[in-house]
Amino acid sequence: MATRKSSQQETVTVDGHRLRLTNLDKVLYPETGTTKAEVIAYYSEIAEYLIPHAADRPVTRKRWVHGVGTAAEPGQVFFQKNLDKSAPDWVKRHTIEHKSNSNVYPLANDRATLTWLAQIAALEIHVPQWKFGPRGKINNPDRMVLDLDPGEGAGLPECVEVAFLIKEILEGMGLDPRPVTSGSKGIHLYAGLDGKQTSDEVSQVAHELARLLEADRPDLVVSDMKKSLRQGKVLVDWSQNNWAKTTIAPYSLRGRPHPTVAVPRTWQELQDPDLTHLDFRQVLERVEQIGDPLSGMAGGSADEEALAVAPAADRLSVYRSMRDPDRTPEPVPAAVAPREPDQPVFVIQEHHARRLHYDLRLERNGVLASWAVPKGPPVTAGKNHLAVQTEDHPMEYATFEGTIPKGEYGAGVMAIWDSGSYDVEKWRDGKEVIVVLHGRPDGGLAHDGGPSGARRYALIHTGGEDGKSNWLMHLMKDQPQTGTAQGSPAKDKDKDKDTAKGTAGAPATPVSGSAPGSGGTPQPVKPMLAVQGTEASIDEDDGWAYEMKWDGIRAVAVVAQGEVRLISRNGQDMTKTYPELSDLPDHVLARTAVLDGEIVALDAKGRPDFGRLQNRMNLVKTADIERAAKKYPVEYFLFDLLELDGTATLGLEYSQRREILKEAVDAPRDGHIQVPPELDAAVAEAVEASREVGLEGIIAKRTDSNYAPGLRTRSWIKIKNQLTQEVVIVGWRPGKGSRARKVGSLLVAVPDGVELSYLGRVGSGLTERELAEIGSRLKKMSRKTPPLEGVPAADASDAHWVRPALVGEVQFSERTEAGKLRHPVWRGFRPDKKPSDVVVEIPQFQP
Repeated sequence: MATRKSSQQETVTVDGHRLRLTNLDKVLYPETGTTKAEVIAYYSEIAEYLIPHAADRPVTRKRWVHGVGTAAEPGQVFFQKNLDKSAPDWVKRHTIEHKSNSNVYPLANDRATLTWLAQIAALEIHVPQWKFGPRGKINNPDRMVLDLDPGEGAGLPECVEVAFLIKEILEGMGLDPRPVTSGSKGIHLYAGLDGKQTSDEVSQVAHELARLLEADRPDLVVSDMKKSLRQGKVLVDWSQNNWAKTTIAPYSLRGRPHPTVAVPRTWQELQDPDLTHLDFRQVLERVEQIGDPLSGMAGGSADEEALAVAPAADRLSVYRSMRDPDRTPEPVPAAVAPREPDQPVFVIQEHHARRLHYDLRLERNGVLASWAVPKGPPVTAGKNHLAVQTEDHPMEYATFEGTIPKGEYGAGVMAIWDSGSYDVEKWRDGKEVIVVLHGRPDGGLAHDGGPSGARRYALIHTGGEDGKSNWLMHLMKDQPQTGTAQGSPAKDKDKDKDTAKGTAGAPATPVSGSAPGSGGTPQPVKPMLAVQGTEASIDEDDGWAYEMKWDGIRAVAVVAQGEVRLISRNGQDMTKTYPELSDLPDHVLARTAVLDGEIVALDAKGRPDFGRLQNRMNLVKTADIERAAKKYPVEYFLFDLLELDGTATLGLEYSQRREILKEAVDAPRDGHIQVPPELDAAVAEAVEASREVGLEGIIAKRTDSNYAPGLRTRSWIKIKNQLTQEVVIVGWRPGKGSRARKVGSLLVAVPDGVELSYLGRVGSGLTERELAEIGSRLKKMSRKTPPLEGVPAADASDAHWVRPALVGEVQFSERTEAGKLRHPVWRGFRPDKKPSDVVVEIPQFQP
């Protein structure tokens, strides 16, 4: 029963629960005129089909309180995990406990809850692949999901082709896959499970499937989240099987310009050349006619041995499962042949499949450990190549050449590019491999410049578990000397440098020592710091990369267990201050990570504005924070990676860390999590580019430098377009006239050894609000005597002295001969820094 009050409001009873519905005439989808009332009606009608796929799962909501907007001007979306305090008490809920906090999630178990979700404009309902058990226990997943996401230049037809490839594989594993057109761009594939495997185990199987499909169809499939690799291809996103990840629930609306729905389809429908996404009206008509194509999905068992590397007893089970010896000339032995070689062998095969790539195979424990290297072994130390680890191959493959028939796995011509023996310098399973390959005099390695075909390479694991997924193949700077005998590694007088951490000039060898958070949750790392310099400070021959200098506050992010902590340079926890960055784990393609970046607030032209960011600092009350977040949203610009899945990357070179960062973070161009690219330019061009777009300057970074936590080194040099200086407030002077009893200007200084050196006073740039807020704070910090010497009598005459604990930042034209700042303008407070962090940026004027 409903008691109608107006066209905008009514009270209804749904399954015995009373709900007050408001703003029913509000248009939530402007391009179609779809109102809130229609959205509520849809969720009420579709409930019997949606609930079976969402029940007992924690619901994460995406809300468009003011509507989705249009394609040209999208509306503001709120990503919400915690249950609202105003939620009806009859909404079923469960709590997920984390080490630092807990989240309370609603469960979409009934029609009344779906109606309430529609009332608060939670248009999109996202759930994980597992359910809560008794007393809130997190069960193992009961389904596997693969998200087929087309890159630019691809669409539904390409997704359909990939879906059928996966269908064949999953059915061969005894699973029952069902397709769902996502309502956005691509297709989701669901397969029911029996709940015997953990989320990690299911993720591993899904990842392996995506990786193997990519190796077989590199022209169509990519398993890497990096945007630049997805042109014209379909990303098989396996990561949504992580226990902390969610997928839009079947039959949920989408927050797109048109009210499309994530709707289950039949395999027959997918063959329709006119296949399109459906809107909510079409879905309601459809379920009346054919019911739910996703119902009755069998719960099978995801057999890891069908995809993952088998135990040591037989490491070729995966290889054999993918090949029919009656249809391919490849060797398919019944078992691993034991072998104890004096010198292990390697082979690099040139594989003319749908797209040319190279396969590197290294003898290890009786089989050939294998990587597909799309661009071939790198020939310069400054360029790393992606290497995708594939299934182990039999030793007989070391001499295989021939044509794999069309329709078979890896179809195409296989030829040996180079082969020989190799020496192992380091082999850490799943982490790092360093070898010296001794190829043939007429082989590909010799043709690429290696002496007698001897080349020293490192393989660096960039994520995942147990040695699977993506690696980087790196040519070491220190190579075997010409004339080195085959079978004997080159003697290198600087070899010890290869395993030492350093800064500028350090060798390129990656050092993967103890992770910052090894043994548990990763810990924050003190950020590495840059020194002030000019273009003259840069010798281009040394190898430099250039990044824009972002005008914000430094933040180290610690990602673990689906949560993020944001730590400032002085160790303060800023997580609650910037709630919109809580979804960072959704963009990190790993379970744990430590990242370095800058929190910025952009102006109307998309440029960082430190003044806007000031409105987000020093807020404590939740209401104030939420209000400021809506008015002054922030973005997080990532520029370094310090740990990934428990492995420290501090000892890797800058160029290697950047490559891994770009692989590990899925950052849409228009999102609030960004990985800004390095500038492909000379230093003068980079500085000019920053000036043209109105930025603060650039940061020059040595490409061969390691990450030095907490240290200020010349491996990083900041070159500014404007002169700025961080300062310590030592006192204040009252204003004139109406401001006689208020703060008129601040007296500032910089540390000079153990003392403070006076820089002058600054009043310009201080807003009335800042002056009012700082006044009471400074009075609480007052002291009778000045905390430094050398303050001119004119400035000290009416000064009120304070304890030197607050840090701010000023802009100025130059430093005078006496050491003072000329024309200083206040830029804002720096709560992220301590006085001990402040250093002299611009030296005193020199005649």
